[in-house]
Amino acid sequence: MNREELETGLFDSHQRFIDLMNQLSKEDFEFRLNDDKWSNGENLLHILKSTKPLGQALALPNFQLKLIFGKSNRPSRTFDELVSKYKNKLRDGGKAKDKFIPSNISFDQRAEVVKKLSKTINQIMKHFAAFSEENLDHLILPHPLLGKLTLREMMYFTIYHVQHHQKIVERNLEAH
Repeated sequence: MNREELETGLFDSHQRFIDLMNQLSKEDFEFRLNDDKWSNGENLLHILKSTKPLGQALALPNFQLKLIFGKSNRPSRTFDELVSKYKNKLRDGGKAKDKFIPSNISFDQRAEVVKKLSKTINQIMKHFAAFSEENLDHLILPHPLLGKLTLREMMYFTIYHVQHHQKIVERNLEAH
């Protein structure tokens, strides 16, 4: 995907997730399939917690990103390769790390969390627009489960990640 396709994918996938969250009743928002799974609302909070650091990182100048995280020494993976790597990590027991684990969230908090997520996605898009195609394949960011990812790969992950959690919410709703 080129930069424009990544921007469109990022916006569209998050907007679909936000639209789904906004349609949920109180009962559906707070529904939890079982005690060791997140509620639908907690999936929303997890997406916010996982996108915020990307927005903060992309706000940094290129030279700071290079200084802090370095440069890639390999070509970017494709979207499908990145998704496959993520699915393999999950299959091997990979889970969200502490700061990405959502706390309990009530239906009354939904509007505020949706607003923050929308603002975060807009921030990511604003800063992402400044990166060249070349920078997307040379600059890297750390991912807590996948290791060092190029900016392009991080965008692939961010797009897929929200789609993954949307499917979880949809499966929860079917089971409810």
